[in-house]
Amino acid sequence: MPQLNLAKGLDWGELSPLRLTARTVADGVYAGLHRSPRKGAGIEFGGHREYVPGDDLRWLDHRALMRHGRLMIKEFETETDRVLRLIVDGSASMGFRSERAKGAKLAFAALLAAALARIAIGAGDPVAVEWLGGSGVRSLPAMGGREAFERIVGSLEQAEPSEPGPLDSAELERVIASVARHTRRGAVVILFSDLLDLPVEALDQFTSLGAQRRTLIVVQVLDPLEADFSLSGPLRLRATETRYVVETDAETARDGYLAALAKLQDTWRQRLVGRRGRLVVCNSSENPVDVVRAIIRAAEGRPG
Repeated sequence: MPQLNLAKGLDWGELSPLRLTARTVADGVYAGLHRSPRKGAGIEFGGHREYVPGDDLRWLDHRALMRHGRLMIKEFETETDRVLRLIVDGSASMGFRSERAKGAKLAFAALLAAALARIAIGAGDPVAVEWLGGSGVRSLPAMGGREAFERIVGSLEQAEPSEPGPLDSAELERVIASVARHTRRGAVVILFSDLLDLPVEALDQFTSLGAQRRTLIVVQVLDPLEADFSLSGPLRLRATETRYVVETDAETARDGYLAALAKLQDTWRQRLVGRRGRLVVCNSSENPVDVVRAIIRAAEGRPG
């Protein structure tokens, strides 16, 4: 009877060394896109005000004149915050790796985050790192320039998953409050998580960051075994956050598990779309270049 367990420490597998692999992934993304992983609009429409002598006539709204009989000027707001803020889930379940995966889920998430950081820093955008759970982790304020990538990689490669146990709701609230306090209009906020063991309030709290026209991206990182439940026969499954053990049969459990996973994804996807956000689903056997490209397309509001 197979038993699914977590190895001690973080299993980097073929994703190590992070610094070199992240550079290789970023170079592969550059070759295909030549874009920053943030939505690049410089200004956005911010409303109307009445015309006063001396205003630039190019911004007269002729439709407003016809509708209201008054001269109205279009106003625009500059997106002053170019920060890419990365939130990485380091809870116990993120340490899982099956045989088909390139590395543990947390290692794969760290690689995606490091590659995006390298691309953003190269485009002149500062990058910040926040952690949900994790052991040996260190959050970093927004930074750019030559040393920023090295410091971000250092934070990511030192991470190990938390000990088994539920993620603290107070910690979630603290991280979301910190992001809201330090991230202004126009920023991109990306959460890397399997979404499987977050507190029930995580969806509401994360989507609240969509205020002030922040762009929200959630990258659900699954192990390939979690994505397709390609198991057979009797199983002994252990919940990584609680150590709870269930004995079941794969054929009996598969349909219910896949239905629950699809429902979870649909719930996050629908709520994110309503708050200027996108959900990107990937698994840790995929080509990370393709995943980073999908994240960038999502940040730009493009399909796929």
